[in-house]
This record gives sequence, structure tokens and C-alpha cells, in this order.
Amino acid sequence: MRIATFNILHGRSMDDGEVDVDRLAAAVKSLDADVLGLQEVDRDQPRSMNADLTAVAAEAMGAGEHQFVAALAGTPGGTWMAATGDEQPGSATYGIALICRYPVVSWRVVRLPALRASVPMWFKGSRKPVWVSDEPRVAVAAVLDGPFGEMTVCNTHLSFVPGWSALQLSRLVRSLTGTREPLALIGDLNMEQRQASRVSGLRPVATAPTFPFDQPRRQLDHVLVRGALEATGPAEALRMPLSDHRALVVPCGPA
Repeated sequence: MRIATFNILHGRSMDDGEVDVDRLAAAVKSLDADVLGLQEVDRDQPRSMNADLTAVAAEAMGAGEHQFVAALAGTPGGTWMAATGDEQPGSATYGIALICRYPVVSWRVVRLPALRASVPMWFKGSRKPVWVSDEPRVAVAAVLDGPFGEMTVCNTHLSFVPGWSALQLSRLVRSLTGTREPLALIGDLNMEQRQASRVSGLRPVATAPTFPFDQPRRQLDHVLVRGALEATGPAEALRMPLSDHRALVVPCGPA
């Protein structure tokens, strides 16, 4: 089983600044993942030609099971509100997706605690902090019937605000107590592997720097597991023709 996670930056290329759904499809197909978590996913957004990027990726994978979960409704970086799951079909939304080649027994959505206040952030090259507001954060989990029996895979994209991402990760893992194991938690956690493992209590099975895409120095994207699951080969952080992250892929099997 090949498990992958990829922050797709709504399909935008860092080389030409364009969103090309065919380029996204080709990139996803090249990963040859059986289970794929995507972050920063558009649906019905003008900037991505009003495409359903989850459906584009699922078709490229040959995957019959997929679910998009909106974190916000409206325009990222513009006017938006926290998504509730009751958005009208055809409305512009943005969030995460989980795509599986295996049958899914059940789906679950977890809405994570939101940081409602602006916080000061120091960016490279700036002498003064910049006050920023975070977006809502969500997770989507699936119990799937894989080649080794039933297991749970959960995909998420956590806050970029230090400390708050740790709180969200802790809450998410707690919400998954009692779910079918083995469990694989994947996604852009916006923290390094050591912290992600310590906060979650899960084991990392994929070690490779994923950000920034051109000369990656940090691993923000992870595959963490609990139960009888392990890597059966080395993980790869693959440079794709889109996004500011690399895609992280690891082959896994029963421990």
C-alpha cells in the first residue's frame, strides 16, 4: 500500500503561477498512491477554473472513493466564513480531501478548534511582527477495507501558528480514540517530525524534508501511525510541477 500526502497549493505552479488541472492530474497519477491526502484543495473557485480538484485527483488515481471537506466557504485570502458542511452545491469552498483506491466502510469529519484572534508572527527579513489571522481547520477520516484488512486513515492540515497546531493535533488524536487500527494520520501538520510524534504519541514512518519545494529544509508533511503498520521501503519527498511543498510518499504494510 502506497500512502501519500500532498499540499497542492490549490494546484498552482511556483514556476509560472498558473493553475492547470491537467498538470495536477498528471502529478497525482505519477505518485501511484493507493491512499492520498490532499491539503489546500479548491472546489468551484474561479482561480482554479471552478474545478473540483478532488474529483480531478481521484480520476487520475483511478480511485473510486473520495471525500472533500471544506474548511471555509468563500475566497481564501479574501472574503470567507468557516464552513459548516451545509454549503450549497456550486458555492466556492476550500479545504482538504482524502482519496482511496480501496472500499471505504465509513467516513468521519472532525472540525478542529479555531484560533479566533489575530496573533503576531515574525517572518524572515522583517523587523517587526505581522498580525495574522488563521483559517478554520478540519480533518477527514476513513475506515477502509484495504489489502491487510480494515484500517483508519485520517488527513488534516493544521494551523501555521506555533502551539495552536500542537493543540489541534492533540485534540484530533484524542477524537480518534477507539477507531479501527492500524491508524495512519497524514497531512501538513505545520510542525517538524519530532514535535508531531511527541504531541500525537504516534510513530513516524516517513522521514524526508518537504518544504520548501525547491530546496526542502523542513518536514512539515507527515505519515504517523499507530498499531500494526510499518514502512516497507524508504519514503520519498517528490518534487512536483506544482505547489510550494513536495509530495511525501511511503510504501506501508502490516507490522
